[in-house]
Amino acid sequence: MSIIFKLKLKTVMPAKKGNKYAQGNKGGRRSNFKQEYCEQAYKLTLLGATDKELADFFHVKEQTVNNWKKRHKEFFESLKRGKELADSSVANRLYQRALGFEHDSEEIKVVDGMVERVPIRKIYAPDTTAAIFWLKNRQPAKWRDKQDVNVEGEGLTPTVIILPSNNR
Repeated sequence: MSIIFKLKLKTVMPAKKGNKYAQGNKGGRRSNFKQEYCEQAYKLTLLGATDKELADFFHVKEQTVNNWKKRHKEFFESLKRGKELADSSVANRLYQRALGFEHDSEEIKVVDGMVERVPIRKIYAPDTTAAIFWLKNRQPAKWRDKQDVNVEGEGLTPTVIILPSNNR
């Protein structure tokens, strides 16, 4: 009976860390990852959720989310797809704001005591802040606030200008 008990312990108990002769169970806690997390994570990242916010949603630590990304390719791919689609949507909206845009809409008005829906066309002027932001991120060497100008070169000599003092 003691032989059977020892065999059960050997197959159930995790091996100590660093034991190169250990077989079977690698030890550690079993993952609480579920396949449905892929779809949930995809939808959350479409809404702009960060890895920290995903961890809060799944009631785990952020490191666990990172481990899931390494161990479950489909989870990693769903996060990647969701984040890329959300980012591209924001970039598209920023681009539209930078250039200006227009769209059809309607206003609700009361005319002679009657409520009417009146179709209108809304026009938004280009937004210079959005344009600057876009250019600084797309072409940082050209559009950053600080420009490096090289004034040294072959055949150039420095010019010294002496300005008169204000004490006359």
